[in-house]
Amino acid sequence: MEQRALRYEQLADELAGLIAERILRPGDRLPSVRTMAREKKLSVSTVVQALRQLEERGQVEARPQSGFFVRPLTASRNAQLEPQARQRRSRPVAVDISSRLMGVVALNSRPDMVPLGPAMPAAELLPIAPLQRLYGQVGRQSARLLDAASHSQLNHPDLVRQFVRHSLTWGQALAADEIVVTNSCTEALLLCLRAVTRPGDTVAVESPSYYLMLQLLEELGLKALEIPTHPRHGLSVDALEIASRERRIAACLLVSNFNNPLGSLVPDEEKRRLATLTAERGIPVIEDDIFGDLHYGPHRPWPLKSFDTAGNVMLCSSLSKTLSPSLRLGYVAAGRYHADVVMQKTLTSGATNPVTQAVAARYLESTAYDRHLRGLRRVYEKQVMQMSEAVLRHFPAGTRLSQPQGGFVLWVELPAGGDGTALFEEAAKASIAIVPGDLFSASGHFRNCLRLNCGNPWSPRFEDAIRRLGAFAAAQCAAGRRADEPKA
Repeated sequence: MEQRALRYEQLADELAGLIAERILRPGDRLPSVRTMAREKKLSVSTVVQALRQLEERGQVEARPQSGFFVRPLTASRNAQLEPQARQRRSRPVAVDISSRLMGVVALNSRPDMVPLGPAMPAAELLPIAPLQRLYGQVGRQSARLLDAASHSQLNHPDLVRQFVRHSLTWGQALAADEIVVTNSCTEALLLCLRAVTRPGDTVAVESPSYYLMLQLLEELGLKALEIPTHPRHGLSVDALEIASRERRIAACLLVSNFNNPLGSLVPDEEKRRLATLTAERGIPVIEDDIFGDLHYGPHRPWPLKSFDTAGNVMLCSSLSKTLSPSLRLGYVAAGRYHADVVMQKTLTSGATNPVTQAVAARYLESTAYDRHLRGLRRVYEKQVMQMSEAVLRHFPAGTRLSQPQGGFVLWVELPAGGDGTALFEEAAKASIAIVPGDLFSASGHFRNCLRLNCGNPWSPRFEDAIRRLGAFAAAQCAAGRRADEPKA
């Protein structure tokens, strides 16, 4: 028995060495179990034990019907390099980030900046030319679209049909009569908040939480209650359960699939618990699923709404991250709050551009969309991996990284002495755009963190930007250590 254990451990160490030396690189497929058993003159069970050990170390992953693959570098590092889950109890606080956020956004939007700040996909990754052709076709063939009344017919039926079709694999498909087409996911979130809250109400949010969500709370005069969020498993249902016993929560605003900025994914069993808990306690849930289609695994994760049997979850999404942010096209599947959302949409902006709705519908119904998504997922996964590897090469020891399972943003936690806000200011002087971590918290937490955009193809320009950021961070941390040293 000891000899057998030694053999699988030796094989695991041998494969781990090949991974460390980058002979086997992230994303590479390992030889099949039978091939390794034959070449190494080992039993199949011994090889399987070795692979399971590497899986437990986080160095390889099994993909159904495909075999074993080397995991991205961030996933294969020791778990201590992952950002720490926050267990801090919180209280509702007023949000006050808009003035500073607008300054950060304006600075990061300068054309000379290396775009590591705004979470936007590169134009060359998007199907711009096919969309332009479709605009021409729709304009010629459906000229009467421009005659449509702007406040009576909110949805183009063909687009709604495509949103429903796209949801058929989610376990519980969307209903056509609950959908409202919006001007972006941000408007969808705003409409939902207006439908179920009043100024002064408390809204539960993830911690960290996407800064535009916090900005919406500020605009509506709502308080944010930050719920501890695990860097891989998302919002803590246990913490939300306790918080909802202690005070009235008017709504819960979250991203269950690939939180921005962590890239976390709430497990299905926790989604089921969350849907049940919020329905029982009368807490409307506003779910942002904008990154749901950008999963790295073989299957799209179901949104929280798929586990909702009470019509309590309002699912918001858009085509900004997959087709083009310039479309300004999103939707909300509002469940039992549909009439309230329709009223808010009618009062706020009326119908979303009907020509753009028709263009999106034609693209979504083509086979090109599914092919585009498959390629985009692989591209984003690779770009996140490349950014992660560069950060680990250039940032100071002790830097922690998120392990996104989808989307294209990376959360970086600096070691002792690191300051994301000071790093943002230093980076801006060098024409590098980043977003400081404290903008993802209504309470000013995460000052030692930052978020990086991985939506652009990797190039020497980005490698150099990360190298310079790492040098700034290293100098910052060294200065902090010197300041902490006892005076002679």
